[in-house]
Amino acid sequence: MHQLNWQKSSFSSDQANCVEIASAGELVYIRESDDPTTIVTTTPTKLAAWLHGAKAGEFDHFTEA
Repeated sequence: MHQLNWQKSSFSSDQANCVEIASAGELVYIRESDDPTTIVTTTPTKLAAWLHGAKAGEFDHFTEA
């Protein structure tokens, strides 16, 4: 795997448990900072579709009590 330049949201500040994202070539890599060896791989198009759904509230029922 390429040397990846991991980024986290500026909203995470210095928190150790945050989502980090990197890209290389045609792929986007996503990991949780407290478990950096587990990496999810996707494409920019699929990530954009997921983010659009999340912003629209499509997944809100997963977090409702």
